[in-house]
Amino acid sequence: MTKRIEKDFLTGDVLDLAPALLGMQLVRHDGTGNLRTFTITETEAYRGEEDLACHVSRGRTARTEIMYREGGVLYVYLVYGMHWMLNIVTGRAEEPQAVLLRGVKGVRGPGRLTKELEIDRSYNGEDLTLSPRIWLQNSGISLAYKTTPRIGIDYAGPVWKNKPWRFVAISS
Repeated sequence: MTKRIEKDFLTGDVLDLAPALLGMQLVRHDGTGNLRTFTITETEAYRGEEDLACHVSRGRTARTEIMYREGGVLYVYLVYGMHWMLNIVTGRAEEPQAVLLRGVKGVRGPGRLTKELEIDRSYNGEDLTLSPRIWLQNSGISLAYKTTPRIGIDYAGPVWKNKPWRFVAISS
């Protein structure tokens, strides 16, 4: 059995972890004994209160409190009233940052990803290192990738929307 990713890995800086997650496996236990494994192919980094595209830039709230925890927990929220977004909190406690999972092999787009994985609000705060229903494991595969500006954050202004903090695996 492949070993689950440990907490030490997930407490690193988001700009190191977002590309490092490419090629890793996201494993989802469906509750009926079935395991589904997905290879991560696209991520986006959101880094702290100074990042105007990051939710914590608007201040600490009940919604964003999870981002101030130590890395390794999930931050799940609803966007446009219909799509759940799946983020992995990274870094040390009180240094809010997170990686948005934008795609897995065969599924592109964060809303489609959560629909495929059947992710909802109940996953908010879930610890990936302890959870019996979702975790990360190393596939042993390192994917080549390209960087691009993040998507859908025009509101953050040109400096923040143009940061090359989206990481996309290059098809081989």
